Amino acid sequence: MDNQLHLISDGSFSGEHLQIVKRIHRNIDYLHIREKNKTAKDILDILEALEGIGFPLAKVIVNDRTDIAVMKQCTGVQLAYHSPSIPLVKGSFPSLRAGKSVHSLSEAKQGQQDGADYLLYGHVYPSASKPNQQPRGLAELREITGMLSTPVFAIGGITPERTKEVIEAGASGVAVMSGVWQADNPVQAVTAFRQALNTWKGG
Repeated sequence: MDNQLHLISDGSFSGEHLQIVKRIHRNIDYLHIREKNKTAKDILDILEALEGIGFPLAKVIVNDRTDIAVMKQCTGVQLAYHSPSIPLVKGSFPSLRAGKSVHSLSEAKQGQQDGADYLLYGHVYPSASKPNQQPRGLAELREITGMLSTPVFAIGGITPERTKEVIEAGASGVAVMSGVWQADNPVQAVTAFRQALNTWKGG
């Protein structure tokens, strides 16, 4: 599971996003559908559109909606503090990978104890999506990865240039949102992330 690239949707998934995904999907490991304001039908429509462009749902993680992830046979679900518990999800759907979003060492420890398949930790750097919140920095990321065996993916303000120090701090990869969707050239941005991750494989 080392050095993966997770792309998170930005809450406004559209035909434009679909065209970007079509051009980059070979360079990303997972696409998270994180569309908090969309209905179940909207999310199902997105998944069907992804299938239509040949994007494998085995590379899709659905935010919060375990029911949709199961119905469409996606690889997993990303759970937050308001979601069903990891033991409930894993007990009901053993084949579904369950990730947990965490923001501290104590939350990360709890996530591992509950049986999360991986943890999404952040935000590590100043992030455009969380302008008023203090970034958590590399020191706590290093502490978490040093104490836990569950893979941890760093999120928040990650750039290709910062990828090296995140991996060196023990992360198993990075999760990116605005760094791709708001890039002048999303294809080029994903390529740069992929190259950075590949450079530090095992390093």
